[in-house]
Amino acid sequence: MLGKLKFYSSLLLARAAYFGIKVFTKSGGTSFAGMAVLKFYPQFLSHCRAYIKEKSITVTGTNGKTTTSGLISYILETSHQKVIHNLKGANMLTGVANVFALNLGPFKRFDYSVIESDEAYLTKLYDYMPSDYLVVTNLFRDQLDRYGELATTAGFIKNAIDKNPDLKLVLNADDPLVATFDRTKYAVYYGFEDVQYDCDFENSSNAPAEIFNCPCGEPLQYSKRFFAQQGHYYCPKCGYRRQICDYAARAVIYNDFSKITVKHDDIDYEFRVNLVGLYNAYNALAAIALAFELGLNKCEIQKALDGFKSIFGRTEKRLINGHETLIQLIKNPTGASEVLKTVDLNSNILIAINDDYADGRDVSWLWDADFEQLRGANRLVVTSGIRAGDMAVRLKYAGIPQDKIIVEPSIEKAIQIVSETDSPDDKITILPSYTALLKINKLKLKK
Repeated sequence: MLGKLKFYSSLLLARAAYFGIKVFTKSGGTSFAGMAVLKFYPQFLSHCRAYIKEKSITVTGTNGKTTTSGLISYILETSHQKVIHNLKGANMLTGVANVFALNLGPFKRFDYSVIESDEAYLTKLYDYMPSDYLVVTNLFRDQLDRYGELATTAGFIKNAIDKNPDLKLVLNADDPLVATFDRTKYAVYYGFEDVQYDCDFENSSNAPAEIFNCPCGEPLQYSKRFFAQQGHYYCPKCGYRRQICDYAARAVIYNDFSKITVKHDDIDYEFRVNLVGLYNAYNALAAIALAFELGLNKCEIQKALDGFKSIFGRTEKRLINGHETLIQLIKNPTGASEVLKTVDLNSNILIAINDDYADGRDVSWLWDADFEQLRGANRLVVTSGIRAGDMAVRLKYAGIPQDKIIVEPSIEKAIQIVSETDSPDDKITILPSYTALLKINKLKLKK
């Protein structure tokens, strides 16, 4: 009884905290109310699962969490389900508590929860909220100062899986590390059998790929490699190889969209995905696989894909000072290199890099990301943020002419520079790190 009283009191506290931060700081408040609630009642999240009538879904991985969880949530909502979802990507415990505290009510229930979770916080989340499904997108080297090497990150996720006896897994078969998570659980696999490009950007990248060993100790070999370590791998010594996919797909990547043909139960389903790049085709395939697992049909899924709009800097399109602008988050070598393939070299380019805690203090990843893709940039390349100077040095060594590089630490002023052009047809590309993206979203930018 005391727990229930504290839980309901937490809901009132959250709304008061949210109102206060909105009034006094004009902030979006993606975590503050959750922080206050967990301080007041640390067991708050343990009560939240009771307010979900159907299934609880979590999404984790290094890249693609926000887009994949956003797609899943939108597919369910388009199918007339009530969904609670941490839409803005606040994926630590405080962010998850925030979204529940501000949306739950004593008599308010949801059909599904779709929760994006930071890899390191997944095991803590499962201490309070067991899940029915876990989607794992990929594991790339990311923020070594926070996570350590990939084995450490994989260990976080494995520990979380072990805490959920009935958890069902939806795994990326093309990632050799992700594919090992099924050892004691029900799992389905998604992956690409073939990828073709019919677009202006190239498939090749100079970004380094991780080398993985088979469980027997032999380095894995590849018959196909799509990017980084993702592809069709096998062990020449013991015969271990990529899993046969329950959702086996073929993709054709165009400039502004992709076509994905998914084979499931010997039936081909063709989807159009209005997102840029192979990395987003992987995100869409993960969401499609989960949707089929939940019993949705092809028409329901495609209807949602047609209407889905990118959120919060994940291939986000918006107008700035009358110019069509594409904003794409970059935060680690593999993700940045895939984004860099898709950059319009005829646009004004702004790269904003911070090194706050949420970004990772170590920015050595800039030297592993394939910024050489920008050598053909035809217009300005502006570097900004706390590490604007470091980014400018990286571009110099990538071969970008110095007369095209402008260093402007103020992100607001940098946006003014790239948007002050005579022709309304001139486009802008913005590539921010995480906290730089937060800064951009707080600015009052003229459309």
